[in-house]
Amino acid sequence: MNLSPTIPLNDGNAIPQLGFGVWRLEEDDAPRVVDAAIEAGYRHIDTAQGYDNEAGIGRAIEQASIGREELFITSKLRNSHQGYDSALRSLDESLERLKLDYLDLFLIHWPAPAHDRYVDTWKALIEAKNQGKVKSIGVSNFLPEHLSRIIDETGVVPVVNQVELHPAWQQRDIREFLRDRDIQLECYSPLGGKETKLMENPIITELADKHGKSPAQVLIRWHMQQNLIPLPKSSKPERAKDNFDVWDFTLSADDMARIDSLDQPDGKTLPQPNDNNDLF
Repeated sequence: MNLSPTIPLNDGNAIPQLGFGVWRLEEDDAPRVVDAAIEAGYRHIDTAQGYDNEAGIGRAIEQASIGREELFITSKLRNSHQGYDSALRSLDESLERLKLDYLDLFLIHWPAPAHDRYVDTWKALIEAKNQGKVKSIGVSNFLPEHLSRIIDETGVVPVVNQVELHPAWQQRDIREFLRDRDIQLECYSPLGGKETKLMENPIITELADKHGKSPAQVLIRWHMQQNLIPLPKSSKPERAKDNFDVWDFTLSADDMARIDSLDQPDGKTLPQPNDNNDLF
C-alpha cells in the first residue's frame, strides 16, 4: 500500500502531505467513511469543532486497524470558543469527543478579527502544546497581517496556515510570505467545489485523459507537485480511495503551467477572512 510522503514542520514534527477532509461529513457516517479512508492509505484526518463530527471521527480512530500513533489527527477551534481560557477548555472537550490523549495539530479556524481574540487564543494554543495536549499548532484562514501579529506578540510561528486553495484561487500573493517564515500551506477545497466547475474544465479533463486519471486526481497531483498539502474530502469511500491514487503519474512542466493559467481574481468560494466574524 502506498502511503503519503510527509512534509517537515518548523517545530520538528512532520505531516502527511495528502490528508482526508471531513467537512460536511455526517457524524453517523464518519466511522464508515473514515475507516475506508484509512484502509485506502490516508493517515492524515482533518476535522474541526465546527464540523460537528468529532465524536464520529473518534469512533473511526478507535475501530481503525492501525494504531493511534500511525495517524495524524487535526481539529480546529470554533470562533465562539476563542479566548485564552475558553480555548483551553474547548480543546479538552475536543479531546474527549475524539477519545484522544493528544492532537497532532490544532488550529484556530478563522481569525474573526472583529472580535480581536485571536492573539489570546494563540497564546492558549502555545500553552496547550507546552502541556503536551497538542504536538503542533497552527492557524486557518489567516492573512499575513494576522500572522504577523501573533508572531510578533508571542515569538511562536504557526506550523501551517490552512486556506482555500485550488487552481481557480491559487493564493500566490501569500505563498512567499509563508515560505519566508517556514509555514506550510494546507489547502482545503483543493478540487474547487461545484462553484468553480474545475472538474469539468477542458484543460483539466484533457490532462486527465492524457494521463489516464480522473480530473480530481489531476487536481490533487497539481497541489502535491508544489509541496502543498491538499485535503480532499468525500463522503463516498470509493471516491476517497481514487483521490488517494495519485502516486503513479507526474504532471509535466507544461501540464502544470496550463493548470496555473486557471487562476481567477474571483475564484474564492468561501468568505474572505476579514469578513467571516460569525461566532459559530
